[in-house]
Amino acid sequence: MAETSQSKLPFVSVAGATTALVLLTALNFVNYIDRYILPGVQEMVKHEFSASDERIGALTFWFMLAYVLASPVTGWLGDHFRRKPLIVGAALFCSGINFFTATVHSFDALMIRHAALGLGEACFGIFGPVILADFYPDDQRNRVLTIFNVALPVGAALGYLIGGSVGGHYGWRMPFYVSAVPGVIVALLILFFMKEPERGASEGGKPKLEKGVILSLVKNPAYLTAVLGLAAVTFSLGGISWWMPSFLQRVDGRSPASAGFLMGAITVVTGVVGTIVGGWIAQRWSRTNHRALYLVPAWSALLAVPPALLCFFGPKALILPMLAAAQFFIFLGTGPLNAATVNSVGPGIRATALAGQLFLIHVLGDAPSPRIIGLVSDHSNLNMGLGVTLITFVIAAVLLFIGARYAPRLHTDEGAAAS
Repeated sequence: MAETSQSKLPFVSVAGATTALVLLTALNFVNYIDRYILPGVQEMVKHEFSASDERIGALTFWFMLAYVLASPVTGWLGDHFRRKPLIVGAALFCSGINFFTATVHSFDALMIRHAALGLGEACFGIFGPVILADFYPDDQRNRVLTIFNVALPVGAALGYLIGGSVGGHYGWRMPFYVSAVPGVIVALLILFFMKEPERGASEGGKPKLEKGVILSLVKNPAYLTAVLGLAAVTFSLGGISWWMPSFLQRVDGRSPASAGFLMGAITVVTGVVGTIVGGWIAQRWSRTNHRALYLVPAWSALLAVPPALLCFFGPKALILPMLAAAQFFIFLGTGPLNAATVNSVGPGIRATALAGQLFLIHVLGDAPSPRIIGLVSDHSNLNMGLGVTLITFVIAAVLLFIGARYAPRLHTDEGAAAS
Protein backbone atom coordinates (compact mmCIF):
# COMPACT_ATOMS: atom_id res chain seq x y z
CA MET A 1 0.00 0.00 0.00
CA ALA A 2 2.92 2.32 0.78
CA GLU A 3 4.42 1.74 -2.68
CA THR A 4 1.10 2.52 -4.31
CA SER A 5 0.75 5.70 -2.29
CA GLN A 6 4.29 6.81 -3.04
CA SER A 7 3.94 6.12 -6.75
CA LYS A 8 1.13 8.61 -6.92
CA LEU A 9 3.40 11.38 -5.68
CA PRO A 10 5.62 13.28 -8.12
CA PHE A 11 9.34 13.18 -7.28
CA VAL A 12 9.26 16.83 -6.25
CA SER A 13 6.82 16.07 -3.39
CA VAL A 14 9.33 13.62 -1.89
CA ALA A 15 12.53 15.54 -2.68
CA GLY A 16 10.94 18.96 -2.17
CA ALA A 17 9.08 18.16 1.05
CA THR A 18 12.14 18.77 3.24
CA THR A 19 12.93 22.03 1.45
CA ALA A 20 9.35 23.21 1.98
CA LEU A 21 9.43 22.19 5.65
CA VAL A 22 12.70 24.04 6.30
CA LEU A 23 11.70 27.24 4.49
CA LEU A 24 8.14 27.38 5.85
CA THR A 25 9.40 26.72 9.38
CA ALA A 26 11.96 29.52 8.93
CA LEU A 27 9.24 31.95 7.88
CA ASN A 28 7.05 30.81 10.77
CA PHE A 29 10.03 31.56 13.02
CA VAL A 30 10.34 35.10 11.61
CA ASN A 31 6.60 35.71 11.99
CA TYR A 32 6.72 34.87 15.69
CA ILE A 33 9.73 37.14 16.18
CA ASP A 34 7.64 39.96 14.68
CA ARG A 35 4.69 39.15 16.92
CA TYR A 36 6.59 38.93 20.21
CA ILE A 37 8.85 41.95 19.90
CA LEU A 38 6.02 44.19 21.09
CA PRO A 39 5.52 42.41 24.46
CA GLY A 40 9.26 42.84 25.01
CA VAL A 41 9.02 46.62 24.58
CA GLN A 42 5.48 47.29 25.78
CA GLU A 43 6.54 48.89 29.08
CA MET A 44 8.51 51.44 27.00
CA VAL A 45 5.49 51.93 24.73
CA LYS A 46 3.24 52.32 27.77
CA HIS A 47 5.56 54.99 29.18
CA GLU A 48 5.94 56.96 25.93
CA PHE A 49 2.21 57.13 25.20
CA SER A 50 0.99 57.18 28.86
CA ALA A 51 -1.30 54.24 28.08
CA SER A 52 -3.29 52.10 30.53
CA ASP A 53 -2.92 48.31 30.68
CA GLU A 54 -6.25 47.97 28.88
CA ARG A 55 -5.00 50.18 26.04
CA ILE A 56 -1.76 48.20 25.79
CA GLY A 57 -3.81 45.00 25.59
CA ALA A 58 -5.85 46.59 22.80
CA LEU A 59 -2.79 46.51 20.52
CA THR A 60 -3.06 42.73 20.29
CA PHE A 61 -6.83 43.03 19.91
CA TRP A 62 -6.47 45.12 16.74
CA PHE A 63 -3.73 42.85 15.40
CA MET A 64 -5.96 39.81 15.88
CA LEU A 65 -9.07 41.59 14.60
CA ALA A 66 -7.34 42.29 11.28
CA TYR A 67 -5.97 38.75 11.33
CA VAL A 68 -9.38 37.10 11.74
CA LEU A 69 -11.21 39.41 9.34
CA ALA A 70 -8.67 38.56 6.63
CA SER A 71 -8.67 34.79 7.31
CA PRO A 72 -11.98 33.90 5.55
CA VAL A 73 -10.76 35.66 2.40
CA THR A 74 -7.31 34.08 2.54
CA GLY A 75 -8.87 30.67 3.23
CA TRP A 76 -10.98 30.94 0.07
CA LEU A 77 -7.96 32.10 -1.93
CA GLY A 78 -5.94 29.14 -0.64
CA ASP A 79 -8.54 26.63 -1.86
CA HIS A 80 -8.78 28.23 -5.32
CA PHE A 81 -5.36 29.70 -6.20
CA ARG A 82 -1.67 28.91 -5.83
CA ARG A 83 -0.44 29.35 -2.27
CA LYS A 84 3.25 30.09 -2.86
CA PRO A 85 2.83 33.58 -4.42
CA LEU A 86 0.44 34.51 -1.61
CA ILE A 87 2.98 33.44 1.02
CA VAL A 88 5.80 35.40 -0.62
CA GLY A 89 3.65 38.51 -0.98
CA ALA A 90 2.50 38.32 2.64
CA ALA A 91 6.06 37.92 3.94
CA LEU A 92 7.30 40.96 1.98
CA PHE A 93 4.29 42.97 3.17
CA CYS A 94 5.02 42.15 6.83
CA SER A 95 8.68 43.15 6.43
CA GLY A 96 7.58 46.44 4.86
CA ILE A 97 5.25 47.15 7.78
CA ASN A 98 8.12 46.61 10.21
CA PHE A 99 10.33 49.04 8.28
CA PHE A 100 7.62 51.71 8.56
CA THR A 101 7.52 51.50 12.36
CA ALA A 102 9.82 54.57 12.48
CA THR A 103 6.92 56.71 11.25
CA VAL A 104 4.76 55.78 14.25
CA HIS A 105 4.54 58.66 16.72
CA SER A 106 1.04 58.26 18.20
CA PHE A 107 -0.72 55.39 19.91
CA ASP A 108 -3.46 55.28 17.28
CA ALA A 109 -0.85 55.03 14.52
CA LEU A 110 0.78 52.16 16.43
CA MET A 111 -2.56 50.32 16.52
CA ILE A 112 -2.99 50.82 12.75
CA ARG A 113 0.54 49.55 12.17
CA HIS A 114 -0.07 46.47 14.34
CA ALA A 115 -3.39 45.76 12.60
CA ALA A 116 -1.65 45.89 9.20
CA LEU A 117 0.84 43.30 10.44
CA GLY A 118 -2.12 41.05 11.24
CA LEU A 119 -3.33 41.25 7.65
CA GLY A 120 -0.01 39.95 6.36
CA GLU A 121 0.31 37.15 8.88
CA ALA A 122 -3.21 35.89 8.12
CA CYS A 123 -2.00 34.51 4.79
CA PHE A 124 0.95 32.53 6.04
CA GLY A 125 -0.82 31.10 9.09
CA ILE A 126 -3.21 29.27 6.76
CA PHE A 127 -1.09 28.39 3.75
CA GLY A 128 2.01 27.04 5.51
CA PRO A 129 0.31 24.04 7.19
CA VAL A 130 -1.85 23.41 4.10
CA ILE A 131 1.19 23.08 1.82
CA LEU A 132 2.90 20.76 4.31
CA ALA A 133 -0.27 18.63 4.50
CA ASP A 134 -0.11 18.24 0.71
CA PHE A 135 3.46 16.96 1.00
CA TYR A 136 2.98 14.60 3.97
CA PRO A 137 0.27 11.93 4.64
CA ASP A 138 -1.91 12.06 7.75
CA ASP A 139 0.16 9.76 9.98
CA GLN A 140 3.27 11.94 9.34
CA ARG A 141 1.64 15.33 9.93
CA ASN A 142 2.04 15.31 13.70
CA ARG A 143 5.81 14.95 13.27
CA VAL A 144 5.98 17.59 10.52
CA LEU A 145 3.73 20.13 12.24
CA THR A 146 5.62 19.60 15.49
CA ILE A 147 8.79 20.69 13.67
CA PHE A 148 6.88 23.57 12.05
CA ASN A 149 5.54 24.70 15.44
CA VAL A 150 8.94 24.65 17.16
CA ALA A 151 9.22 28.04 15.47
CA LEU A 152 6.65 29.41 17.93
CA PRO A 153 8.71 29.19 21.15
CA VAL A 154 12.03 29.91 19.39
CA GLY A 155 10.62 32.90 17.50
CA ALA A 156 8.77 34.19 20.56
CA ALA A 157 11.90 33.86 22.68
CA LEU A 158 14.00 35.77 20.16
CA GLY A 159 11.25 38.39 19.91
CA TYR A 160 11.40 38.92 23.67
CA LEU A 161 15.20 39.05 23.59
CA ILE A 162 15.40 41.48 20.66
CA GLY A 163 12.66 43.64 22.13
CA GLY A 164 14.18 43.78 25.61
CA SER A 165 17.87 44.11 24.70
CA VAL A 166 17.81 46.11 21.45
CA GLY A 167 14.85 48.20 22.60
CA GLY A 168 16.53 48.87 25.95
CA HIS A 169 19.60 50.31 24.20
CA TYR A 170 18.19 51.96 21.06
CA GLY A 171 14.50 52.61 21.74
CA TRP A 172 11.44 50.45 21.16
CA ARG A 173 11.25 51.10 17.38
CA MET A 174 14.68 49.68 16.53
CA PRO A 175 13.84 45.98 17.20
CA PHE A 176 11.26 46.04 14.40
CA TYR A 177 13.99 46.99 11.91
CA VAL A 178 16.02 44.00 13.09
CA SER A 179 13.13 41.63 12.40
CA ALA A 180 12.31 43.05 8.97
CA VAL A 181 15.44 41.87 7.12
CA PRO A 182 15.12 38.09 7.74
CA GLY A 183 11.55 38.15 6.45
CA VAL A 184 12.69 39.49 3.08
CA ILE A 185 15.47 36.90 2.84
CA VAL A 186 13.22 33.93 3.62
CA ALA A 187 10.51 35.21 1.24
CA LEU A 188 13.03 35.29 -1.61
CA LEU A 189 14.30 31.80 -0.76
CA ILE A 190 10.73 30.49 -0.90
CA LEU A 191 10.16 32.27 -4.21
CA PHE A 192 13.17 30.70 -5.90
CA PHE A 193 13.63 27.33 -4.20
CA MET A 194 10.32 25.99 -2.86
CA LYS A 195 8.03 23.90 -5.08
CA GLU A 196 4.29 24.01 -4.53
CA PRO A 197 2.66 20.55 -4.44
CA GLU A 198 -0.66 19.64 -6.03
CA ARG A 199 -3.60 19.84 -3.66
CA GLY A 200 -4.22 16.47 -2.08
CA ALA A 201 -0.92 15.04 -3.39
CA SER A 202 -0.22 13.18 -0.14
CA GLU A 203 -3.66 11.54 -0.38
CA GLY A 204 -2.83 10.24 -3.85
CA GLY A 205 -5.55 12.08 -5.76
CA LYS A 206 -6.85 15.47 -6.80
CA PRO A 207 -9.48 16.71 -4.33
CA LYS A 208 -12.83 18.13 -5.31
CA LEU A 209 -14.07 21.39 -3.88
CA GLU A 210 -16.99 20.61 -1.62
CA LYS A 211 -20.28 22.47 -1.42
CA GLY A 212 -21.62 23.65 1.90
CA VAL A 213 -18.13 23.85 3.37
CA ILE A 214 -19.08 25.92 6.43
CA LEU A 215 -21.99 23.65 7.28
CA SER A 216 -19.79 20.57 6.96
CA LEU A 217 -17.27 22.09 9.38
CA VAL A 218 -19.95 23.02 11.89
CA LYS A 219 -21.25 19.44 11.79
CA ASN A 220 -17.76 17.96 12.23
CA PRO A 221 -17.23 17.29 15.98
CA ALA A 222 -13.58 16.26 15.51
CA TYR A 223 -12.86 19.61 13.87
CA LEU A 224 -14.95 21.72 16.24
CA THR A 225 -13.54 20.30 19.47
CA ALA A 226 -9.96 20.57 18.19
CA VAL A 227 -10.48 24.20 17.17
CA LEU A 228 -12.37 25.27 20.30
CA GLY A 229 -9.86 23.46 22.51
CA LEU A 230 -7.03 25.25 20.72
CA ALA A 231 -8.91 28.55 21.15
CA ALA A 232 -9.03 28.05 24.91
CA VAL A 233 -5.32 27.19 25.03
CA THR A 234 -4.58 30.20 22.82
CA PHE A 235 -6.49 32.47 25.22
CA SER A 236 -4.21 31.37 28.05
CA LEU A 237 -0.97 31.24 26.10
CA GLY A 238 -1.63 34.55 24.35
CA GLY A 239 -2.42 36.31 27.61
CA ILE A 240 0.58 34.88 29.45
CA SER A 241 2.93 35.59 26.53
CA TRP A 242 1.77 39.18 26.29
CA TRP A 243 1.78 40.12 29.96
CA MET A 244 4.53 38.02 31.54
CA PRO A 245 7.39 40.44 30.64
CA SER A 246 5.45 43.18 32.42
CA PHE A 247 4.70 40.79 35.32
CA LEU A 248 8.41 40.07 35.73
CA GLN A 249 9.15 43.81 35.82
CA ARG A 250 6.33 44.84 38.16
CA VAL A 251 6.10 41.86 40.52
CA ASP A 252 9.62 40.40 40.39
CA GLY A 253 11.40 43.76 40.06
CA ARG A 254 13.25 42.98 36.80
CA SER A 255 14.57 45.52 34.31
CA PRO A 256 13.17 45.44 30.73
CA ALA A 257 16.35 43.79 29.46
CA SER A 258 16.38 41.23 32.26
CA ALA A 259 12.67 40.44 31.86
CA GLY A 260 13.07 40.07 28.10
CA PHE A 261 16.11 37.82 28.49
CA LEU A 262 14.52 35.59 31.12
CA MET A 263 11.20 35.32 29.28
CA GLY A 264 13.04 34.55 26.06
CA ALA A 265 15.34 31.96 27.62
CA ILE A 266 12.52 30.18 29.45
CA THR A 267 10.28 30.24 26.37
CA VAL A 268 12.90 28.85 23.98
CA VAL A 269 13.99 26.01 26.29
CA THR A 270 10.57 24.94 27.54
CA GLY A 271 8.94 25.60 24.19
CA VAL A 272 11.39 23.58 22.12
CA VAL A 273 11.63 20.73 24.61
CA GLY A 274 7.88 20.72 25.28
CA THR A 275 6.94 20.82 21.60
CA ILE A 276 9.37 18.03 20.68
CA VAL A 277 8.46 15.83 23.66
CA GLY A 278 4.72 16.33 23.06
CA GLY A 279 5.08 15.49 19.39
CA TRP A 280 7.15 12.40 20.22
CA ILE A 281 4.63 11.17 22.80
CA ALA A 282 1.72 11.71 20.41
CA GLN A 283 3.56 10.02 17.52
CA ARG A 284 4.27 6.88 19.56
CA TRP A 285 0.90 6.83 21.31
CA SER A 286 -1.00 7.26 18.04
CA ARG A 287 0.38 3.90 16.85
CA THR A 288 -1.88 2.19 19.37
CA ASN A 289 -4.48 4.90 20.04
CA HIS A 290 -5.75 7.18 17.25
CA ARG A 291 -7.12 9.55 19.93
CA ALA A 292 -3.60 10.53 21.02
CA LEU A 293 -3.62 13.79 19.01
CA TYR A 294 -6.45 14.98 21.28
CA LEU A 295 -5.41 13.34 24.55
CA VAL A 296 -1.87 14.75 24.66
CA PRO A 297 -3.00 18.42 24.40
CA ALA A 298 -5.90 17.73 26.80
CA TRP A 299 -3.53 16.50 29.51
CA SER A 300 -1.00 19.23 28.73
CA ALA A 301 -3.62 21.95 29.35
CA LEU A 302 -4.69 20.34 32.62
CA LEU A 303 -1.14 19.84 33.88
CA ALA A 304 -0.31 23.51 33.20
CA VAL A 305 -2.80 24.73 35.84
CA PRO A 306 -0.92 23.98 39.12
CA PRO A 307 2.43 25.56 38.14
CA ALA A 308 0.67 28.56 36.56
CA LEU A 309 -1.29 29.06 39.80
CA LEU A 310 1.94 29.08 41.82
CA CYS A 311 3.62 31.40 39.32
CA PHE A 312 0.89 34.04 39.56
CA PHE A 313 0.04 33.80 43.26
CA GLY A 314 2.94 32.01 44.97
CA PRO A 315 6.11 33.46 46.52
CA LYS A 316 8.55 35.37 44.31
CA ALA A 317 11.10 32.57 44.52
CA LEU A 318 8.71 30.29 42.58
CA ILE A 319 7.86 32.70 39.75
CA LEU A 320 10.56 31.61 37.31
CA PRO A 321 10.59 27.82 37.95
CA MET A 322 6.78 27.63 37.89
CA LEU A 323 6.64 29.75 34.73
CA ALA A 324 9.04 27.27 33.11
CA ALA A 325 6.94 24.28 34.23
CA ALA A 326 3.67 25.85 33.03
CA GLN A 327 5.11 26.73 29.63
CA PHE A 328 6.57 23.24 29.21
CA PHE A 329 3.14 21.68 29.73
CA ILE A 330 1.43 24.21 27.44
CA PHE A 331 3.80 23.45 24.56
CA LEU A 332 3.40 19.69 24.88
CA GLY A 333 0.14 19.88 22.93
CA THR A 334 1.06 22.37 20.20
CA GLY A 335 2.08 20.00 17.41
CA PRO A 336 -0.48 17.24 18.06
CA LEU A 337 -3.39 19.68 18.26
CA ASN A 338 -2.54 21.33 14.94
CA ALA A 339 -2.17 17.89 13.36
CA ALA A 340 -5.57 16.89 14.77
CA THR A 341 -7.18 19.90 13.10
CA VAL A 342 -5.57 19.21 9.72
CA ASN A 343 -6.48 15.51 9.85
CA SER A 344 -10.12 16.19 10.72
CA VAL A 345 -10.97 17.54 7.23
CA GLY A 346 -10.36 16.59 3.60
CA PRO A 347 -7.76 18.24 1.34
CA GLY A 348 -10.36 20.05 -0.77
CA ILE A 349 -11.45 22.27 2.12
CA ARG A 350 -8.27 22.32 4.20
CA ALA A 351 -7.39 25.99 3.63
CA THR A 352 -10.95 27.04 4.47
CA ALA A 353 -10.91 24.81 7.57
CA LEU A 354 -7.64 26.37 8.75
CA ALA A 355 -9.05 29.82 8.05
CA GLY A 356 -11.97 28.91 10.29
CA GLN A 357 -9.53 27.66 12.91
CA LEU A 358 -7.54 30.89 12.83
CA PHE A 359 -10.73 32.92 12.99
CA LEU A 360 -12.05 31.11 16.07
CA ILE A 361 -8.81 30.70 18.02
CA HIS A 362 -8.08 34.41 17.72
CA VAL A 363 -11.62 35.74 18.16
CA LEU A 364 -12.08 33.55 21.24
CA GLY A 365 -8.40 33.32 22.21
CA ASP A 366 -5.52 35.77 22.01
CA ALA A 367 -7.50 38.69 20.58
CA PRO A 368 -9.54 39.30 23.75
CA SER A 369 -7.23 37.78 26.38
CA PRO A 370 -4.55 40.53 26.65
CA ARG A 371 -7.27 43.18 26.83
CA ILE A 372 -9.34 41.24 29.38
CA ILE A 373 -6.25 40.60 31.50
CA GLY A 374 -5.34 44.29 31.24
CA LEU A 375 -8.85 45.32 32.25
CA VAL A 376 -8.82 43.04 35.30
CA SER A 377 -5.33 44.34 36.14
CA ASP A 378 -6.52 47.97 35.99
CA HIS A 379 -9.23 47.14 38.56
CA SER A 380 -7.10 44.90 40.81
CA ASN A 381 -3.58 43.81 39.89
CA LEU A 382 -1.71 41.88 37.21
CA ASN A 383 -1.69 38.72 39.34
CA MET A 384 -5.49 38.59 39.25
CA GLY A 385 -5.53 39.45 35.57
CA LEU A 386 -3.28 36.54 34.70
CA GLY A 387 -5.33 34.29 36.95
CA VAL A 388 -8.11 34.40 34.33
CA THR A 389 -5.99 32.09 32.15
CA LEU A 390 -6.36 29.24 34.64
CA ILE A 391 -10.05 28.96 33.78
CA THR A 392 -9.45 28.60 30.07
CA PHE A 393 -6.84 25.87 30.62
CA VAL A 394 -9.52 23.77 32.29
CA ILE A 395 -12.04 24.55 29.53
CA ALA A 396 -9.49 23.44 26.92
CA ALA A 397 -8.89 20.13 28.67
CA VAL A 398 -12.62 19.37 28.87
CA LEU A 399 -13.19 20.16 25.19
CA LEU A 400 -10.28 18.02 24.04
CA PHE A 401 -11.24 15.03 26.18
CA ILE A 402 -14.66 15.22 24.51
CA GLY A 403 -13.03 15.62 21.09
CA ALA A 404 -10.99 12.44 21.58
CA ARG A 405 -14.21 10.45 21.18
CA TYR A 406 -14.53 11.71 17.58
CA ALA A 407 -10.87 11.48 16.52
CA PRO A 408 -10.50 10.08 12.95
CA ARG A 409 -8.38 7.00 12.44
CA LEU A 410 -4.94 7.41 10.85
CA HIS A 411 -3.86 5.70 7.62
CA THR A 412 -0.55 4.36 8.92
CA ASP A 413 -0.20 1.99 5.98
CA GLU A 414 0.39 5.00 3.73
CA GLY A 415 2.95 6.64 6.00
CA ALA A 416 6.01 5.97 3.88
CA ALA A 417 5.03 8.40 1.15
CA ALA A 418 6.95 11.35 2.52
CA SER A 419 9.19 9.77 5.14
